[in-house]
Amino acid sequence: MARLMREQELFVKRPRHRTVTTHSDPEARVAPNLLQRDFSAEQPNTKWVADTTSIWTAEGWLYLAVVLDLFSRMVVGWSMAAIQDTTLVVQALEMAITRRRPPSGLLHHSDRGSTYTSERYQAMLVQGGMIVSMSRTADCYDNAAIESFFHSLKGEGLDGQAFQTRAQARSVTFDDIETFSNRIRRHSTLQYMSPLMYEQSMS
Repeated sequence: MARLMREQELFVKRPRHRTVTTHSDPEARVAPNLLQRDFSAEQPNTKWVADTTSIWTAEGWLYLAVVLDLFSRMVVGWSMAAIQDTTLVVQALEMAITRRRPPSGLLHHSDRGSTYTSERYQAMLVQGGMIVSMSRTADCYDNAAIESFFHSLKGEGLDGQAFQTRAQARSVTFDDIETFSNRIRRHSTLQYMSPLMYEQSMS
């Protein structure tokens, strides 16, 4: 719908709303930044980055958690909910693990938010044999690859849309992730192929 509206040069003006940001727990155990802004990966399932964002609807915020594979910039796991909590990010990670079944030693990078430092989430990383890396406090550039994904998602897929319900926002976001972002959208970092095309060409 958003792409059709852009083709017709139609835009919906949305009111400005203050987004809710994640907060770190001062007593939580945090990991060093092992990723060090190296967003390249030689093989799939060697480096994943994770983060959350919010989408405004007339019913309130819809929160989106994403796990991105740096090899192909493919969204390998995602979850959406009306509440931003540990369950949101756990479900995204569960999807990524189920879909990809990564080997031990994968580098998992996130921010230091309370959802990612929670015992439940950290236990999943340990169980999966993942190496934990975290951005420095309040430094969005340490996770720039997923910030870029969110920017494209909102600027291209969701731009100009005024969602009346969370269900409507969920449907459009699902379509953009699974149909457009993963299968169609071309990346300069992937030799101008989509994530799916890139993974197929490199397999």
